[in-house]
Amino acid sequence: MDIRKVTPEEVAALQHISRQTFFETFSAFNTEENMQQYLSTQLTADKISTELQQSLFYFAVHEAQIIGYLKLNTGEFQTAPQDGKALEIERIYVLKDFHGLKVGQALYEQALDVAQQIKAPYIWLGVWEKNLRAIGFYKKNGFLEFDKHIFKLGDDEQTDIMMKKNL
Repeated sequence: MDIRKVTPEEVAALQHISRQTFFETFSAFNTEENMQQYLSTQLTADKISTELQQSLFYFAVHEAQIIGYLKLNTGEFQTAPQDGKALEIERIYVLKDFHGLKVGQALYEQALDVAQQIKAPYIWLGVWEKNLRAIGFYKKNGFLEFDKHIFKLGDDEQTDIMMKKNL
């Protein structure tokens, strides 16, 4: 498996993996209407193209297939006000068929490398309180809860647990 930076020419591939992994991860827990609203407004090619100019994206690639991705935010592009030097992991998503193969761990280690390169004092993220698999993953990697915030999926206000790891 390779971890590599996403290029501006790969917006369509990034949109595809973003939509597929989001749907696989959350569709069983949310209404079809809320899922479609999110996919059609938050994961458009235009929005992803803009995000690609503001954030760092990495693909996990196995045998020429994109099987997961990572989105990192710094400075003013973090989704909630934090220390300007902190690094936010906004997304680590892996195709369901590749769960359990340490793809998420490899993407997380890429985030750690970036954090060290930019000398971030800590890494933080928000994770849906019902995503127990992800919460367990982050706890295993040394993250601690420090706050909560609301994530709106369609008309549903969901609670994200904010977690961070000091470096």
